[in-house]
Amino acid sequence: MKILVIGGGGREHALAFKINQSPKVDKIYCAPGNGGTLELAENIDIDVDEIEKLLNFAKEKKIDLTVVGPELPLVRGIVDRFQSEGLNIFGVDKISARLEGSKDFSKKFMERHRIATARYIDFDDLEEAERGISNFSYPLVIKADGLCAGKGVVICQDEEMAKKTLKEILQDRCFGSEGSKIVVEEFLDGEETSLLCFVSGGRIIPMESAKDFKKIYEGDKGLNTGGVGCHSPSSLMDKELMDKIKKNILVKIEEGFKIDKMDFRGILFIGLMIVDGEPKVLEFNVRFGDPETEVLMPRLDSDIVDIFQKTIDGNLREEDLRWKKEECITVVATSKGYPEIYEKGFLIEGIDKLDKDIILFHNGTKKTDNELFTNGGRVLSFTALGENLDQAREKLYSNIDRVSFKGMKYRKDI
Repeated sequence: MKILVIGGGGREHALAFKINQSPKVDKIYCAPGNGGTLELAENIDIDVDEIEKLLNFAKEKKIDLTVVGPELPLVRGIVDRFQSEGLNIFGVDKISARLEGSKDFSKKFMERHRIATARYIDFDDLEEAERGISNFSYPLVIKADGLCAGKGVVICQDEEMAKKTLKEILQDRCFGSEGSKIVVEEFLDGEETSLLCFVSGGRIIPMESAKDFKKIYEGDKGLNTGGVGCHSPSSLMDKELMDKIKKNILVKIEEGFKIDKMDFRGILFIGLMIVDGEPKVLEFNVRFGDPETEVLMPRLDSDIVDIFQKTIDGNLREEDLRWKKEECITVVATSKGYPEIYEKGFLIEGIDKLDKDIILFHNGTKKTDNELFTNGGRVLSFTALGENLDQAREKLYSNIDRVSFKGMKYRKDI
């Protein structure tokens, strides 16, 4: 089989890593890929939103299966477009992708199907929004409706900050058309965890749990990031909590898909806040998470290509997902200044000094003249398996400092 993976981050490197283990696969392409995917695949210079170019490439190379990593092409309808040409593709259709592409659509879906989430009001007018925030206490959360490259969520500590944020989004259009509407939510105070699921034939089949770390600094301080560390399983996800999630959230989502006639086939990523032992949904994503994928793919003991195809065909079963008993941890090395302004293009050294059982996923790297350089805010995901998280963590942290690039930063408390 020939497989095309769309995307160029750590998530896509982890997917290519797992796809490469399938005996069914002869050739992997990554568009655009990175310095790490080059070890497993042929990188193709096509951006993730160039849907017609990707379509033409898939037809020209007779690709057997395309796997979509990031949310942007899904929201723009890449699955519908490929399917219209009879091509086999893993990912959700454009209607289902609205669960991530529009915060308002997502919240209305939860409200309509009685799924526990934060209380909210949506606005598209600045004056109405300024009046509407009086219905909330502080802190409160303001979310731009669209994708906004993952940067459209602001936690406001007081009225001054809230009004400033409303003005920047609704009047100054800091997120362009993606911020033409906003959602104001109550702030949920609890512990956050993630649950990634395959959805096939109307059934939601959870993967193993994962806990990611979004704050840039130790102790969960500083600005939010795309994720700078993760481990699987999540220490929060015991049987009691999982039973509550299945009964109060997953069953209701399945019912919602049926009632709304949504043919959801692909990944449902559920961001959860556990408040006094009760799960509430923070958000839906419709693709693999990053860095969650970096800890889930090394633990998956099934053939991922079989899982993709069964999901598409609508006949995936829970028993198709087999998991290693080993636990997994990843720590992301970032560029100095991330998640704000950072420089790139620095030489990366020392990768050859890592122990053989360290798995290194590349988030933002580029290979030039056979040397590796930084090419993003999140640069490398150092990943290790162990009998337990303590063992995996000790193994991982004893290796990270063998690798270096100018301005390299990482959290020491994942």
